[in-house]
Amino acid sequence: MNAPKLNSKYQALGNDSRYFVVTGGRGSGKSFAIGSFLALLTMEQGHKILFTRYTMSSASTSIIPEFIEKIELYGISEHFRITKDEILNMSTGSSIIFKGIKTSAGNQTAALKSLQGITTFVLDEAEELVDEDSFDKIDQSVRAKNKPNRIILILNPTTKEHWIYQRFFASKAVNGGFNGWKDNVTYVHTTFKDNLEHLSDSFLLQIEEIRRRRPDKYNHQILGGWLDKADGVVFTRWSVGPFNEYSPYIFGQDFGFSVDPTVLLKVAIDRDRKKMWLKTMYCKVGLSTKEIGELNRRHAKEDIIICDSAEPRLLQELKVYCNVKPAIKKQGSILTGIALIQDYDLIIDPDSLELIKELNNYVWHSRNERPIDKWNHHMDSLRYGVQYFLANANKGSYVIR
Repeated sequence: MNAPKLNSKYQALGNDSRYFVVTGGRGSGKSFAIGSFLALLTMEQGHKILFTRYTMSSASTSIIPEFIEKIELYGISEHFRITKDEILNMSTGSSIIFKGIKTSAGNQTAALKSLQGITTFVLDEAEELVDEDSFDKIDQSVRAKNKPNRIILILNPTTKEHWIYQRFFASKAVNGGFNGWKDNVTYVHTTFKDNLEHLSDSFLLQIEEIRRRRPDKYNHQILGGWLDKADGVVFTRWSVGPFNEYSPYIFGQDFGFSVDPTVLLKVAIDRDRKKMWLKTMYCKVGLSTKEIGELNRRHAKEDIIICDSAEPRLLQELKVYCNVKPAIKKQGSILTGIALIQDYDLIIDPDSLELIKELNNYVWHSRNERPIDKWNHHMDSLRYGVQYFLANANKGSYVIR
């Protein structure tokens, strides 16, 4: 069987750039092209390829079968030994190692960056990695001598708030959809139009229907355009403006750990005018209990802070420093809290940039049954504070002036 011919745009993968940003919409063939490139790259000696996704539950049942398909298409399968998480080319000694960044045990960035001799780092579905620091740690470990070092990001474009857009497009004045090279970065963008010979008539009819009925969805999902804000965002009624220092307020807090930030959010609420003003007091990663307590005392003084109740011991330790109470957490409380907030217009402090990013990216799951578990550290802090405030609005003892 003859392997399909790859689109000529992917010849750019042979450039001497360090970074390769590969974007495209549905049916663009980018995953097939990169997989084929990597399989053929192992036919050269001296390559050790780390292939990652943010979450990869089982490479042996998901990614590796796709690579086996490509190896068979090129008629080179006799060269390979395949295990549950590695493809080794026995003729050359080159290999592809498959690892997830996030596992059931937590983030394993430290383990990945300690791998020796990596020449190529591939991040598939790169839009799912929202922590730029994790990417940097693995990127900086790719420094093998005497072979090209490649960092390949494969993604469906999301919003312009994403660090990938900010780093590789906005900061370099590069437009989405660009094919070319700039500042040590090679850009490859393909759409279904570059892959027509491999697409079914029914798929093309479906695309045409999307183009006719939903031009916004067509531009984003099919043509791979970047969005100003995510499709299906949970909160749409918000704007940027100065914080209201005169209305009653509450503080909400969500705790992070090594990767996720700890957030303290101040929310002023005008129940009669149905308005809320939101301001990030701090958003930091890697804080100790003492550091959280001291920051809370500095920003909230003696005011009540409504906190994530998942860590009772942490709350108990924080009481030495500040006035914390556990959030209301009952079955359905997430949707109840969202519904309460959606009744209000939100005004966002202009310096609260991380909060603005979350609002642009906090979206519903495809079936609209619950929001995604991402971009939600400010959103959870908001829910905790608002639910407590509105449940106790007539008691008046928790807002201290």
